[in-house]
Amino acid sequence: MKTQVAIVGGGPSGLLLSQLLNRAGVDTVILERSSRDHVLSRIRAGVLEAGTVALLREAGVADRMDKEGIPHDGCFLTDDDLMVRINFRELTGTSVMVYGQTEVTTDLYAAQDAIGTTIVHGVEDVVLNDLETSAPFVEYTLRGERRRLDCLFVAGCDGFHGVSRRTIPANKRREFERVYPFGWLGILSRTPPANHELIYANSSNGFALASMRSETLSRYYVQVSLDEKVEDWSDDRFWERLKSCLPQEVAATMQTGPSIEKSIAPLRSFVCEPLRWGRLFLVGDAAHIVPPTGAKGLNLAVSDVFYLHQALIAAIKQNDPGGIDQYSERALLRIWKAMRFSWQMTTMLHRFEGEDSFAAQMRKATLSHLARSETARRDLAENYIGLPF
Repeated sequence: MKTQVAIVGGGPSGLLLSQLLNRAGVDTVILERSSRDHVLSRIRAGVLEAGTVALLREAGVADRMDKEGIPHDGCFLTDDDLMVRINFRELTGTSVMVYGQTEVTTDLYAAQDAIGTTIVHGVEDVVLNDLETSAPFVEYTLRGERRRLDCLFVAGCDGFHGVSRRTIPANKRREFERVYPFGWLGILSRTPPANHELIYANSSNGFALASMRSETLSRYYVQVSLDEKVEDWSDDRFWERLKSCLPQEVAATMQTGPSIEKSIAPLRSFVCEPLRWGRLFLVGDAAHIVPPTGAKGLNLAVSDVFYLHQALIAAIKQNDPGGIDQYSERALLRIWKAMRFSWQMTTMLHRFEGEDSFAAQMRKATLSHLARSETARRDLAENYIGLPF
């Protein structure tokens, strides 16, 4: 089998890259380890930056998002009962969209099916070959049979644990990582959201996030230590902890109910440099991981796709390699800015084990400064809605 761009990984970044390339007349094949049902069962982020929304519209996959997504003109940051609203619309002139990553992936699959893209699920033992030549190829096993895919370029969209990043020789890449000493315990419940906008809560009981997927489906998180187990958290225990972290006026009126999904996500910051080796390009979680505090994970993958799809189209359709030569540098400039913002939000809102009383006072001072300074709120808003691609 032959194609112009082999895409390893059938999550949202791989699907979006394929969609944009296909619409420009560039042929792709997507190789995905998991089944489609498994990919669509992943519960992930739900806040889309303005740039992500614009690129989904450009890709022709925004109709359902525009009908069912919930535009958000702001969010709240809290310190116990102090609530500070960050008004995105007033401070930046734009907003974000609440629309689940699962829904984005569903829309992309539908669009790719309509185009007729080859998406191969269930691949195993993927090996990327001859990446420093003009004729790379991908080998993989499907239903016990070894197969080969010849291509011009390979896009590694296969996540943190995928083969793409590990294919780059260790002496050719640098990795930067910070592992945080806590995780997020999250639940999904068929209840109305606690507030019409997201609440990022700092409290004496730790961090919590009140989020949503729709007007009837809520997503909530509380900070937990890394040794916690999901099975030790009953729904009642979760709701009690969540309410203790939120301002009293919010906790008093929120509706609770049975959880329909419950999981613990560890938090880390991670970047691999460079994002290119020969004809291999890293995209999304294959290249970087951000803590979810700043809502940057999916959005950062989309900005990688933005830079890479332009570069590949120019290289393949116009014989212009400038974009692929600059891809890693362009993407990393934005990646590190998003890393800084996610790190800033994480340290501003979480309790760290063993911290002294000074740390708690610094969090309070930061929220107090945001409450009084429009300049501080504007800086946060500009980063939250997404820096320009």
